[in-house]
Amino acid sequence: MTTSRSITVRTQPLRQKMPKTSSLVLLTATGNMPGETTRCVLYLESLKMASIVFERDVRVIDTVNEDRNGWGATIVDAMSTMKIMDLDNLFDEAVNFSSKIDFNRSKTSDKVSLFETTIRYLGGLISAYELGGKKDQALIDRSRELGDKLSHAWVGLNDFPYNNLDFTTDKPVKETSGIAVAGTLVLEWSKLADYTGNKTYRQLAEKAMRRIGTNNSPLPGLPAQGIDPSTGQPDGDYITWGGGSDSYFEYLIKYGRLTNNASPEWTSRWLTAVDSSIRYLAQTAVNTSIPDLLYLGDYTGGRVRHISSHLACFHGGNWIMGGRLTGNDTIVQYGLRLTDACWNSYEKTETGIGPEVFAYIGPDGDWTGGEAPSAADLLFYKKNGFYVYDGYAYYDLRPEVLESNFYAWRATGDTKYFNRAVAGLESIKKYCRPGVAVDGIWDVRQKNSSYINHAESFFFAEVMKYIYLTFDEPNKFSLDKYVFNTEAHPFEAPSPLESYQPTHREEVGGYLPSIPWTSKVPQVSSAPGGKKLSDVIKQGLGL
Repeated sequence: MTTSRSITVRTQPLRQKMPKTSSLVLLTATGNMPGETTRCVLYLESLKMASIVFERDVRVIDTVNEDRNGWGATIVDAMSTMKIMDLDNLFDEAVNFSSKIDFNRSKTSDKVSLFETTIRYLGGLISAYELGGKKDQALIDRSRELGDKLSHAWVGLNDFPYNNLDFTTDKPVKETSGIAVAGTLVLEWSKLADYTGNKTYRQLAEKAMRRIGTNNSPLPGLPAQGIDPSTGQPDGDYITWGGGSDSYFEYLIKYGRLTNNASPEWTSRWLTAVDSSIRYLAQTAVNTSIPDLLYLGDYTGGRVRHISSHLACFHGGNWIMGGRLTGNDTIVQYGLRLTDACWNSYEKTETGIGPEVFAYIGPDGDWTGGEAPSAADLLFYKKNGFYVYDGYAYYDLRPEVLESNFYAWRATGDTKYFNRAVAGLESIKKYCRPGVAVDGIWDVRQKNSSYINHAESFFFAEVMKYIYLTFDEPNKFSLDKYVFNTEAHPFEAPSPLESYQPTHREEVGGYLPSIPWTSKVPQVSSAPGGKKLSDVIKQGLGL
């Protein structure tokens, strides 16, 4: 048994009633905190690792393979983490570099991704501007130039943008896209509008996000992943909280928080998506020795796919945050269960790190849409509660499991979440560090796995930040004052409202291909906090 899987603490019982405040700072008394010496050692350990890695890798142009247009994604993406860690010399160096980037052309042959460029570059620049005291105007100038180039993703009066652009011709590649592209712009582009005085940025992002919610959807409040920007219509019926859809759901509640519910539609749509997910997608794994593993399956063709992913594991933290903001303990408890199940995908591997995609056996069988699990898969599943989906055993330095763990720690103060961050840090140090750099691994089930030879910039933006903030004093960086974009770049937020429960619920249209829809989605907020999870699941399966 490795160090990364040996630290376990019995969970504390959850509060049955939510406090009146929407605060996400640590709730428990300081007596429940890990010892000061322990915290200090871990704090310094994470800082030391980050400093070494930054010194080695922030000078890498994009990633190991330079696939972010040659503008310096690693540097820009790491700036907010540097500032939070008080690495001021490195931060100043990165700001100086970033303020001189020429975004008028790509330095590589690949197209420019609206999605990736927004969350990494635009988000990184604007966050660094705020964290640096709003004195480096060049960061906003570069952001404006980048926003102007990216705005060519909208053609004519289209509500939806295309994702890939040619910066030489300012023409987009006309192809189908996804709701994560259209729905993961509004935080960054709204901030850009604020600092430039140009409302067009906000209007473009809002109209794309709003159109997603007003289109018909396969399940109420859960739009299909694919969209056709040329028609504004959905493409297919695939529903997932994983990649391609994930950050659309994430930004609904976060934009509601950033704007303090100036328009209730965003929070309302998020609540409806959560309600519908509990009713139709939430499943508990069966035929395994690990009890009560809750996951959100994918959906297509009238069936739930019993599959999850590292990318989808942001949902636990998102539900914890949204449940706290709306004063809804039921959602918080679901979020904590989702977080626990995702951590199980870490705890039960040889490296203490979770795979890219993993699967379950649900109440209606083992359907994933792919090959049936092998005998070895079933043996692993029975013992560990999940099996690795074929070909997806790798770890690409993703943050989502540690991200949700961070929100769980801040919301509950339960030391098991602190200990999990310790375990995650130890596993990364042990298995993902070839020398002084960091690298992904091909197979989390093998202690001697080969390296991927690819280090995405989000490791510096997200993984190191979430680990560090878990060890840091909660009041030093309060979630009441900031909203993180999907790349973990913090944006300043107004003082929080007492509750983000909307005054009314949006009517989100939709049709059910296999089940006639005759009534509104039941609001989670009206469900008793003590209702058994198994009863809710049975209700959904019995429809």
